[in-house]
Amino acid sequence: MNASRTARDRARAELTQEIKNEARRQLAVDGAQKLSLRSVARELGMVSSALYRYFASRDELLTALIIDAYDAVGERAEQAAEQAAEGGGPRERWRKACHAVRDWARANPHEYALIYGSPIPGYAAPQDTVASAARVPMVLIRILRETNPSPAFEGPPLTEGLAGQLRALGEQVAPDGERIAPDLPPETLNRGLVVWTQLFGMLSFELFGQFVGSVDPTDEFFDHTIEQLADFLGLPPTR
Repeated sequence: MNASRTARDRARAELTQEIKNEARRQLAVDGAQKLSLRSVARELGMVSSALYRYFASRDELLTALIIDAYDAVGERAEQAAEQAAEGGGPRERWRKACHAVRDWARANPHEYALIYGSPIPGYAAPQDTVASAARVPMVLIRILRETNPSPAFEGPPLTEGLAGQLRALGEQVAPDGERIAPDLPPETLNRGLVVWTQLFGMLSFELFGQFVGSVDPTDEFFDHTIEQLADFLGLPPTR
């Protein structure tokens, strides 16, 4: 019985992966808005009723693809930062993590668009996606928590409302069960948010062709910008 169950579980896992692979292929061709279980089933030679045993709806399939994408880019960033920690300081961890995110995005533009592009009409991401979505920003948060850097320059003072939002953010519980950054001042968290949005804004401009005719190819601009962002964060120079 156990052997039979194991074989069934393996077959189910393999078919689930085939379904997601076909869905990703269709995302690349037609975009997320046109994805449907019926079209996926047709391409796999299945009746649509059989596919519903694996994913109850298009939104459930989209959620699985979104979680996979967040986990994939999050794992790349975590591994890059961890490897850099063996012989480098916080700036090197930041640098390697940024390059890992960019490499993943360039290799998987349609999955990047799924999680960081335009919202999908009629779809609302459930709470299930939060832990995976937090993996990349938590790499930055860990660097900030370990170093608690001083800014390279003083910025404008935070308003009371923004400072309150940032303190509340630091008290939120991270996916690992700990509070995100209760020890970091709101000014540091604000710089972290600025840098996080700058990184993904820059990647979106690159992937969606907004740099064509200016800094294209974008390699040198990207390298220069992440060093400036490290300065903005107050990360110490690499020795």
